[in-house]
Order: sequence, then structure tokens, then C-alpha cells
Amino acid sequence: MLFVTGLLLGLYSQARAQNLTSAQISVISQRLAQGAVHSWEYGTRAEALLELNAPTYSVVSFNPVPPPQSIPSNLTSALSEVFTIAHNIVVTRSLSNITGPQPLINDTSAGDPASIGVAVLLANWTGQWALDGLDYAGAARDQLDYLFQNVSKTSDGALSHRVDQLQLWSDSVYMVPPFLAYYGVLTENQTILVEAYTQISLYRKYLRDTAAGNLWKHIQLGQTGNDDGHWSTGNAWAAAGMIRVLGTIQRSPYANMLKSQQTDLANWVSEIHGAMYTHINSNGLFYNYADNSTTFYDTSSAALLASTVYRLSLLSNVYTYIPLAEQVRKALLATAGAIISITNTSTSPAPSTTSAPPATGTTTPGMLHLTSEGWLTPVVNPYAYGAQGSDSPEGQAFILEMQAAWRDWVADGAKGANSAHEARPHVSLIGAMVALPWLMIVIC
Repeated sequence: MLFVTGLLLGLYSQARAQNLTSAQISVISQRLAQGAVHSWEYGTRAEALLELNAPTYSVVSFNPVPPPQSIPSNLTSALSEVFTIAHNIVVTRSLSNITGPQPLINDTSAGDPASIGVAVLLANWTGQWALDGLDYAGAARDQLDYLFQNVSKTSDGALSHRVDQLQLWSDSVYMVPPFLAYYGVLTENQTILVEAYTQISLYRKYLRDTAAGNLWKHIQLGQTGNDDGHWSTGNAWAAAGMIRVLGTIQRSPYANMLKSQQTDLANWVSEIHGAMYTHINSNGLFYNYADNSTTFYDTSSAALLASTVYRLSLLSNVYTYIPLAEQVRKALLATAGAIISITNTSTSPAPSTTSAPPATGTTTPGMLHLTSEGWLTPVVNPYAYGAQGSDSPEGQAFILEMQAAWRDWVADGAKGANSAHEARPHVSLIGAMVALPWLMIVIC
């Protein structure tokens, strides 16, 4: 009996090891709130807060979409920050007195403002308009109309990510399709929901580089500023956007009608996983450009991509890259001085890491990749994607999304943890403690 008790408690402790503490999560969240000042940062912050603090209202949870319109009392506080984002965006927009199709916030990007749309739609759905008198529904509708009436598109319908020219960015898959999918489900408009899938399909058509093992190119079709490189964060953006659309469809009343779309989305996420994890380095990080060892190491892409591995296992029972995601997560949360050696068992051997410049920045005492102020490091500059930055609001959101995805994966049984092809359930943290008395009786 004592042996079994100790075994289960050991499993519990092992699962909790290399996990962010509540204090660390709080500091990371504070830095995110401090740094998020641009359109896509507001949207990414809102998504991270939903996944972390109010999973009932997140499209990647096991809860139905649409979510409850009446907010449970225990989630009022958790949702307040998300609603504050939506409120501030809509109230600022209303001051302009401009009517008709328009983005939620003025931006040189045509796609980024849509990332805030989910928060605005959720505010409307839960009746925040009755509390502050703002027209959330109108703001979301104008954002939708702007995309389809004012934004340029390819001959086959791919919406431009830029205002000044027709240009497709991998980033846009995280910004636009999740908004379209959520809008479609909440308004019972299957056409708009399917359009979310269609936009992803079109972006994949233009950006996927089969000659590079299915890595996505970053920027294509513009007259200026194209980027043929395989930006790691861009690949992670694309996979994470697909995950959110997959979750939205899967938990919606349209799930049975859109099974082929769900299969495609799951396969396309796996495709990016296969392409990216071929290039994971032994320190658990990607180069800023996945297949370019002359670029610097980046934690942002590693965190976001790991989150999509956990989410894909939960949504589609795909466990191929779970062991790698676990190694990457532990590397990102490692203590200072830890020896990191990623074993890439799911793909070809990990490339050498000797040719890239070392990570820089003063880390938190005891932490390898958190600075003394609580910023993730090293990271790409979110405003100059070819340069290394000192801090990144989106990187803060990504580490929170990874934490939330890992937490949900553990609660579901940590399936696939021991083998790249394992599909049988493991004892969850809660399940282990609940099952403990029963196991004790059996052993005795």
C-alpha cells in the first residue's frame, strides 16, 4: 500500500515538475499586459487569457461553442481582462463617429485587427453591451464587412494581410480565420464558418514550401517586402490559427457537417509539426528561421508550437510530437545551469547548435529563459522579424498558451507522453488522487 501511494505521489510530483508557479504566471501575465499595445498583441493577449483563465470560453477546450451567455460567478474575474480589452477597443472606435466597414483598430495590416474580434464577439455574446452601452455586435460586423469589402484578395479569394498591397503573411492564419469561425458559429452562419477553413486552405496553397519539407514561407505575393524564408514564429502562428479553427468547428453544432474540414485542419497542423520539429535544436529552441543556422535562437516559436502539439492531441488524438513538446516545454522552463539535450525521436536527428550565436539577456535567478523582469528570452523582435529582441508581448502570450495547453493535456491523462505513437490514456493528476483509495484496496 505504501509503495503504491508513493508511486502515485511520485507521478504527481513528476508531472508538476518544471511547471510554472502561480507567481511566475502572474509576472508573465503582467509583462504581457504591459507590453501589448498593438492590434495583434491585444488579440493574442485576449486569446491567452481565455485559454489560461477561462477555458469554458475558449474554443480549444472541451466545452461547446457557443459558450454560455450567462457568465458563472467564478469566471467573472477571469473574463474581466478580456472584456476590458474589447471595451477599450470598441469605445475608442466609437469616438471616431465613422460608420460602415472598418477595422476594429486602424492598422497598416488588414488582418491583424481581426485578432481582437473574438474578444469583441464574446463581449457581445455575454451581454456586456447591457452594462456599458457599447455596440459590440456592430463593431464585429463592421470588422467582418471590412475584410470582405475593403481588403484586396487574390483571384481565388485569399485575403491580403496588408493594407497597402496584396500580400499574404503566415501570421494572418492566427488573426483572421479564428475570427471568421467564431463569428460564423455565434451568428449561425455556416458560410462564414466554412470561409475560415477556406482562407487557411488558400494561405497554405501560397505559402507552403514543399521543396523545404512543407515549411511555410513567411511573406509572399507583394510588390515589396516579400520573405521567402521559413520564419519559425510564422509557422507556429499558422499552426495555432488552424488549431483554433479546428476547435471552433469541432465544438460547434456544425461539427458533423464539416468532418472533412476537421480532418484537413488536423493533417495540416501535423504537417507543420513534421516540418518544424525536423529542425529543433538540442537546446529545445528553433532558430529564428527554422532551417537557417546563421540566425539566432528563439523561444517564442518553440512555446507556441509546443502548445499546438498538446492541443492537437486533445482535439484529434494525435500524439506523434508529444514527447518532443514535453522536452521543449521542460527546456523552456529549465533552471539556470541545466544541461539541455533534446532527443529528437520523432524526426531526423536534431541539427547541431554550434553555429548560432548564444542566447543573451540576464535571466531570473534559477531560470534559464525568464529574465529578472519576467520576460521570455531569447526572442525575435516582434516589430522587426529578422532581428533579435529584448522582450516580446506575443512571446509572453505564447508561454501562457503553452502552460494552459499542457495543463489541459495533463488533466486529460497526459496521453502519448511515453511514445511517439502511444494512444492509451495515462492516469491524470486528479484521476490519480481520486483513484488512490481504490488502488490501495486492490493492492491490499
